[in-house]
Amino acid sequence: MNQDIKLNPIKTVGFVGIGNMGSPMVRQLQAAGYPVLVFDTDREKCEALAREANVEIADNLAQIGAQADAVITMLPTSKIVRDVILGENGVASGLKPNTIVIDMSTSLPEDTLKLGEELASRDVHVIDAPVAGGVVFAKDGTLDILVGGNEEVAAHIDPLLQAMGQQTTYCGKLGTAHAMKSINNTVNAAVLCIYLEALELGKKVGIDQDTVLSSLEAATLDRNHPFEKKIKKQILTEKFGTGMAMGLIAKDIQIAISTAEHVDQKAPVSKLVGDIWKEGADKFGFDLDQTEIYKYWR
Repeated sequence: MNQDIKLNPIKTVGFVGIGNMGSPMVRQLQAAGYPVLVFDTDREKCEALAREANVEIADNLAQIGAQADAVITMLPTSKIVRDVILGENGVASGLKPNTIVIDMSTSLPEDTLKLGEELASRDVHVIDAPVAGGVVFAKDGTLDILVGGNEEVAAHIDPLLQAMGQQTTYCGKLGTAHAMKSINNTVNAAVLCIYLEALELGKKVGIDQDTVLSSLEAATLDRNHPFEKKIKKQILTEKFGTGMAMGLIAKDIQIAISTAEHVDQKAPVSKLVGDIWKEGADKFGFDLDQTEIYKYWR
């Protein structure tokens, strides 16, 4: 551990951003015994929360910085986070040395790094800790929280984060948690799109929806889940032995694309995936195992 780091006990938590996510997160902190000082540009939201939970409302951002040992931001963008912290009469104008700023928004990693660099000169620590799970999980305190930043500081605030979530995952240096959050959401968004595309194409060619669903479930989940079957067991182990040729996968995708065109169904995700697999088969070899498509990104 870095012996130069000094960390104060977290007696008061400042929370900026009392929206759909912020409000239930504050309630969880208060229920866990943390005194919470809140601020939002919408004063009515703060007052409504104060009526429901035993929290104090700050008159301004500087007061948040002056009174809190840890300051949490839950805001729409990293630009707003920066303005709130470093803007005129912002949180930083009142921050004490050894205070911890925890950005739980989904922010740009490079902006988080810049914020960390600028606050380091004031002996203020920055942690990125974006959340997953949405409002429902915020309300029952079961958010999944990714954490980036100095490992000693991250460990120091873990009890605070655990008050709002069911698990915390340390990702690495400052900014890595925000990067990981964006990666996770991109994968989820892409998977949702391809499933919807598959459902529509199946319906368009006359397959019963329940049949499409059950077939997709059998082909892509449980024992056939690409993450478990291919990434973990074949690619990461470098076995590359599924027995299915890359060129054959490329061919099958082209059949799906051709079918979509035949029934006049849009298939933009399939087309993009088809281009990747065709290029992979052309470049690396038709007979190479499908899992060696990883070379496309390597």
